[in-house]
Amino acid sequence: MPHAVMLMDQAGWHMTNALIVPENISIIPLPAKCPELNPVENIWQFMRDNWLSNRVFESYDEIVDHCCDAWNKLIELPSRIMSIGNRQWAQEF
Repeated sequence: MPHAVMLMDQAGWHMTNALIVPENISIIPLPAKCPELNPVENIWQFMRDNWLSNRVFESYDEIVDHCCDAWNKLIELPSRIMSIGNRQWAQEF
């Protein structure tokens, strides 16, 4: 059976004892208050820096539309996503 390793921040719902983790998944908790270690946080920061910050929206629908537009711009940049999410230490294993 294949085995997976998941990096997780220490949000309560990620680390609760009520979470049922299959035997073929190992969870590695990231240190608390270290978002720079979480590649997803770096992706969100890239999106905020480039498309989502310093905006005033007129409605909820405008927020959703703007976020969808930012997401669509992001997924057109797979090499950027890879470079932001790359962790040299993860390549050593």
